[in-house]
Amino acid sequence: MAVSYNKLWKLLIDKGITKTEMRKRVGISTNVLAKMGKNETVSMETLVRIATVMECGLDDIIEIHNCE
Repeated sequence: MAVSYNKLWKLLIDKGITKTEMRKRVGISTNVLAKMGKNETVSMETLVRIATVMECGLDDIIEIHNCE
């Protein structure tokens, strides 16, 4: 299973928010942001916090692909 945060990055661009600004608003560490930049998995709690701050659903920030 592979994840992609491209939807989140596009949403940030559309709203004029930098990754650093989003990180501070959500309260996540630079390490978590770095993991997301590498399309690595992060906790569901983190994803929910991001969706809440960005006022969107989980499907607006993450895509899950099967690696078959």
